[in-house]
Amino acid sequence: MIESAQTKPLVGISSCLLGQQVRFDGGHKKDGWITGPLAEFFDYVPVCPEVAIGLGVPRPTIHLVGDPERPRAVGSRDPSLDVTSRLESFARQQVPLLGEISGYILKSKSPSCGMARVPVTSDKGMPAKVGVGIYARVLMERKPLLPVEEDGRLNDAVLRENFVTRVYVLHRWQQLRAGRLTAAKLIDFHSRQKYLVMAHSQAAYQRLGQMLAHLKQVDLEAVADMYAAELMTALARRVTRRRHVNVLHHVMGYLKDHIDAGDKAELIASIEAYRREEVALVVPMTLLRHHLRRHPDPYMQQQVYLAPHPEKLALRGAI
Repeated sequence: MIESAQTKPLVGISSCLLGQQVRFDGGHKKDGWITGPLAEFFDYVPVCPEVAIGLGVPRPTIHLVGDPERPRAVGSRDPSLDVTSRLESFARQQVPLLGEISGYILKSKSPSCGMARVPVTSDKGMPAKVGVGIYARVLMERKPLLPVEEDGRLNDAVLRENFVTRVYVLHRWQQLRAGRLTAAKLIDFHSRQKYLVMAHSQAAYQRLGQMLAHLKQVDLEAVADMYAAELMTALARRVTRRRHVNVLHHVMGYLKDHIDAGDKAELIASIEAYRREEVALVVPMTLLRHHLRRHPDPYMQQQVYLAPHPEKLALRGAI
């Protein structure tokens, strides 16, 4: 349906998730899906901040303490061991060296790499709220558009599909920006993402269209930066079945003059079964793609929504 990216997306990752024995206890947290099916389509840039700042393997454990908004990373048994500044300094140096990464997978609950819900202890030693790992916080501050997820959240089928989709969209955007930007290229890129954006946010779909409505005598680079920020923010929203159903009906509209009543009824029944949570998204999507192959439409053939990531990953079979 759509042209695949010419190269694999480059994705940063916590080293332990690849099976590297860099954990405090000398072990690892190898993830079978990350190192198996996903590794066929992503190239990884492994990083272990704690080893990088010289804590060694094995090493004393650290945890987050203090203000959940700006916690410190200190030794669990030796509070005088404060590595906050070292982790922050490493992160500031490392992020620019990651290259043109299109995503990042972090280790959950890690005081250095956890992206959310990392336990934070109060200064008096009592359980407080939750925060973000020191390295992860700097990473996300420095690269706000970057798709970032952690291994635990990737067990959620919807979040998994959303993350991989965002990685591929950003990767294609990076390829576009690597060359000379023109208004025609920007509009063409947007045209391909339209139904994908609609599935995430109708409001963002309208804002992006308005943003590109008048590109004469404007600062195209500035518009492109605003466009990318709006696009990646919109795609980070969790897609509901209701939104998918809306887009599926829009796509079906391109077939109404080409398929007979029986095919229409079958498609509608498939979409309704998906709405009722009786089948996965792949079922109505497969039917739509079948009919679009038989009745090609130039506009629909370019829509990223129909094939946002490699089919072999089977991500839409679980949502």
